[in-house]
Amino acid sequence: MVHFIALYKLQKHVDDAIIDEMTRASRSQLLRIQEVHNVRSGRRIDESMSYPFFLAIDFESLEKYRIFREDPIWVKFEHDQILPNTLMPMELLYETEPGKKIKYS
Repeated sequence: MVHFIALYKLQKHVDDAIIDEMTRASRSQLLRIQEVHNVRSGRRIDESMSYPFFLAIDFESLEKYRIFREDPIWVKFEHDQILPNTLMPMELLYETEPGKKIKYS
């Protein structure tokens, strides 16, 4: 299982209502993608944190993750929600299966 985490800094115009919409949209839209197993998203609790919004998604494998990145639903979500509202994302991928070789992810 592959776990994708994206941490986002926000543009200056982004307020709580936009963050709420990004959170709702991520959960309702991204779960329609066949390769996606789980979606989590939300806002920071501690105001001192550098990344006010996060997105976390589980995939069966790296190949499923690659397919997801080209899916029209993700492309539209990224175009409509992520790009206009965020800056400088930090994207991370982790293998979550104990003992599994990373090259077989």
